[in-house]
Amino acid sequence: MEQKTTTWIDRFSPDWRAEIETEIKQPYFREMFHFLHQEKLSGKIIYPHAAQVFNAFHLTPFHQIKAVILGQDPYHGYQQAHGLSFSVQPGIALPPSLRNIYQELKEDVGVDRGNNGCLTDWAEQGVLMLNASLTVEQGKAGSHQGIGWHQFTDTVIQKISKDKKGVVFILWGRFAGQKEALIDRQKHHILKSPHPSPFSAHNGFFGSRPFSKTNTFLEQEGLNPICW
Repeated sequence: MEQKTTTWIDRFSPDWRAEIETEIKQPYFREMFHFLHQEKLSGKIIYPHAAQVFNAFHLTPFHQIKAVILGQDPYHGYQQAHGLSFSVQPGIALPPSLRNIYQELKEDVGVDRGNNGCLTDWAEQGVLMLNASLTVEQGKAGSHQGIGWHQFTDTVIQKISKDKKGVVFILWGRFAGQKEALIDRQKHHILKSPHPSPFSAHNGFFGSRPFSKTNTFLEQEGLNPICW
């Protein structure tokens, strides 16, 4: 499994590899990859594709992070997930939560992204699109929450909090809101609201204006705003 794990780690940008080098040598991390390997050998379908699991860390190098949008799990439907929270691959229909995100985006800053649900351009501008779990079994939401991903991504959040300054953390929903405890509020900005899911979007997500608020914070930090 050593070679397999190393191949996946190569998806990280060089500065990310330096940040998480100690973490990826921990026993739980190798055990996690062994589990994923065994699941695939048993015939289970895992999303996203192995080459895309660490897409967020490839597209948004550590030194470029301006904001973090935290999700819970990758999408578990065919060809949806590609390693960025809330984003779907080009040509895939918008999931309900992303459709609501786009509605708020248009109301907030006047941007209409149409039916293109791929958020790679956000990632390339410094928005780390991070899911708490980076893999999921097809058709089984939350199926990989207990295999070690949360330990890894909690460490990632803590490293951003410790080693950077002025990052905007966008926490949608109760699950993401719990990660606030990992973030130094004296150094960073936190935007919390209900989740954009159809079950909760009308309870405070709509009207929360996260996109304009993020850009206001970034400008206060002397950084270029995000072109949403």
